[in-house]
Amino acid sequence: MASKRIYQAAKEYKLSSEAMLKILRELQFQPKSHMSVFTPEMQTAVDNKLEEEKETVKKEIAHKKRIAAGAAKRSKAGKEKQDDEEALEVSKKRLEKLAKEGFQRRGPRKRKKPQSQKGQPRVDHKDVEASIKKTLSAIDGGKRPKHSHKRDAKSEATEEKIANVITVVEYMTVNELANRLNIKPNELVAKLMSLGVMATINQRLDIDTISTVAMEYGYDIKEEKEIAADLAEDKEEEAGNTEPRSPIVTIMGHVDHGKTTLLDYIRRTNVAGGESGGITQHIGAYEVRTDGGSIAFIDTPGHQAFTAMRARGAQVTDIVVLIVAANDNVMPQTIEAIDHARAAGVPIIVAINKMDLPGVDADAVKTQLAHHNLLAEDWGGKTIVCAISAKTGMGIDQLLEMILLQAEMMELKGNPDRKAVGVVLESKLDRGRGPVINVIVQNGLLKIADCFVTGPQCGKIRAMFNDRGEAIQEAGPSTPVQILGCSGLPQAGDSFIGVEDEVQSREIAQKRQRLKREQDMRKTKPVSLTDVYDRIKEGSMKSLNLIIKGDVDGSVEALSDTLQKLSTEEVKVEVIRSGVGAITESDVLLASASDAVIIGFHVRPEIRAREIADRESVEIHLYRVIYEAEEDIKKALEGLLEPEVVEDVIGVVEVRDLFRVPKVGTIAGSYVKSGQVKRGAEIRVVRDGIVMYEGRIDSLKRFKDDVKTVESGYECGIGIENYNDLKVGDILEIIESRKIARKLDSAVEAGSKV
Repeated sequence: MASKRIYQAAKEYKLSSEAMLKILRELQFQPKSHMSVFTPEMQTAVDNKLEEEKETVKKEIAHKKRIAAGAAKRSKAGKEKQDDEEALEVSKKRLEKLAKEGFQRRGPRKRKKPQSQKGQPRVDHKDVEASIKKTLSAIDGGKRPKHSHKRDAKSEATEEKIANVITVVEYMTVNELANRLNIKPNELVAKLMSLGVMATINQRLDIDTISTVAMEYGYDIKEEKEIAADLAEDKEEEAGNTEPRSPIVTIMGHVDHGKTTLLDYIRRTNVAGGESGGITQHIGAYEVRTDGGSIAFIDTPGHQAFTAMRARGAQVTDIVVLIVAANDNVMPQTIEAIDHARAAGVPIIVAINKMDLPGVDADAVKTQLAHHNLLAEDWGGKTIVCAISAKTGMGIDQLLEMILLQAEMMELKGNPDRKAVGVVLESKLDRGRGPVINVIVQNGLLKIADCFVTGPQCGKIRAMFNDRGEAIQEAGPSTPVQILGCSGLPQAGDSFIGVEDEVQSREIAQKRQRLKREQDMRKTKPVSLTDVYDRIKEGSMKSLNLIIKGDVDGSVEALSDTLQKLSTEEVKVEVIRSGVGAITESDVLLASASDAVIIGFHVRPEIRAREIADRESVEIHLYRVIYEAEEDIKKALEGLLEPEVVEDVIGVVEVRDLFRVPKVGTIAGSYVKSGQVKRGAEIRVVRDGIVMYEGRIDSLKRFKDDVKTVESGYECGIGIENYNDLKVGDILEIIESRKIARKLDSAVEAGSKV
């Protein structure tokens, strides 16, 4: 069973750690800090002290009653109430002094039972004990109320629990934390010093330090994930001011299964259905109006972008439409899309595409989907499955109808009477218009001249355009818009929150910028081929992670096999992702998270991917010949190998006489039989073919002179460091060690032999 610490015991007694330490020291204990063990002897002594204080309070109350015996008689209930109030007041004064100044008396006094007197008013033990606990709580909690109000126990416990929880942000300053704790900054600095943390008032603290300090003052913490994130919550949302909103749909699936074709067909049919003007894909999302209602589609390159946005806390999608080609069945990217949609808790509608091709079988696709727990409704499951053809338009209307039906079952609601809340889909810098951000409004109403904050940026809306490039004045829930007026470029997935005025937006943006700057300074630097050896020496990396992208699958597979064969028992090559196509934003994000190096074979990185790689310091190497990539990785791995230590015997010496020198030790009168002797060189003492000692030459003399070297055929005196047990006839081998860089080929051979 784990030992109880003093700070834990203080919490149980409703005392601060400092007060408990003072009490224990006055009771002749000598604890070092609040982390010291709270022994049973300490507990007994503290219990006795508190019991003694309680008895003293009771005696004083009895004394007061004797003095006031001639006063008018009061009702029994009135007596008990006054007893409680007086006991509370006296015990408050005594225990405040106890907690803040320490005991004046040295050690516990002998307890004396109060003598009961006939006719003396009786004191209720339970009431006194309750008063003591309430007083201790008041001392620990801070300010005491001037007027007492009678409240029920349930509401009082709830208020106390809420009062002991503070909301904090990681890397907040000492001054900000002191304000949250209602203490002076200097007092908090002193507390940090007592905990071994040297900090100034403006220094920022990590979340572990904040948690420890808050616990010292009797508070629990609630970490706020994003500054001003509570502004996105609709605190006044009621049934009367909400209305149904359109669903936000993401189409996902394997490469070449018809995602883009389906989106293009839906856009074309929407134009033919009566929409004015041509639909141009400006902002990565668009709105489709049908007879049953509107649907907002998000156009993503695949599940990677979907997951990257969700990883930044953005839950944009309401429904996922999973495209599966009937002639290609369920593929690896299809399975990954299913996993990502499930992880986000989003309902899935399956669309089996290319049903216009001859010989395709929808039941075969349904069978494979059933293996991944997606059982079609007509097979007794809960997954909506539609057979479509994105080329001919077969089943598209039914798919849109199923999307609207699923949205109706989800009862999606929005409040157009509040400030807008949304998510950034993408952002770019336009030469003529400045920063342009594409946002989908999830809730609220967005209007021209509204102030907003998104990520570490802020701004005021100067102009707003819909998905067709038309200028609009306002946008409601589930509406994609393009906005001008942001101070910078936020990241895709950053939250978009409307605020009251520019002052509030700038203040929130500045706080977020400070937090981001602190996080960037403290985050781990990604790995590169030039510093992997330093990382392996520190023990922070055990392998070299690679992401390989190529133009054709055969080349990618060949390159992966070639590089993985370079692994040895000491260093390892791990290909964490390989695929066909250009190097994408998703590849760079994965490399940044996994400390990986990206290898491109006959492919180039996308513009957005290169920008992110520069920002995240991810290394990308491009090759056109496989052996060039193999040579570079081999050189990097050779840097990971420990150099080989080789010993060369540069001299052999025979001991012919021994000289005992006071305060120096034994000197070997020796003859150099071969090679040479160097002062400070390593030496090995060999006696009868057995190595007796290995050490270093401490002194080397020719006659009375100190020398650096002695050549073969000469006599000399040798003193060995920390060794005097020499004998005549010993052979001394003079050794010189050198390090040889190891080649990867030899390491592979050694590993295969083992």
